[in-house]
Amino acid sequence: MTDVPAIDPSVPPSGTGCAACDADGGWWFHLRRCAACGHVGCCDSSPAQHATAHWKATGHPVVRSFEPGEEWFWDYDSDELYESGPRLAPPVSRPADQPAPGPAGRVPADWARSLHG
Repeated sequence: MTDVPAIDPSVPPSGTGCAACDADGGWWFHLRRCAACGHVGCCDSSPAQHATAHWKATGHPVVRSFEPGEEWFWDYDSDELYESGPRLAPPVSRPADQPAPGPAGRVPADWARSLHG
């Protein structure tokens, strides 16, 4: 997975949280980073599933976990998980002091009821 055209290791992430959730006041469970353009979106367990929406809108198939301590990649086109891949531009995860789910102050008390299985 080191020479995949859908990955640009030089592009930094778009921010520290899901760009679309931040724009609309939403919240997320976990974060994913597009390996092509750096767009940070929320995972498929999150209410809005913005990472998958980004793939569908742009055709960028590979994401990397944007969670502290996780280095795996997912390829939407092939439905394949890769335990590791090329090093991406920093930062490689959301800030460790940012909670999951997050962001702080926007997560409803009953957040677990809103997760997609």
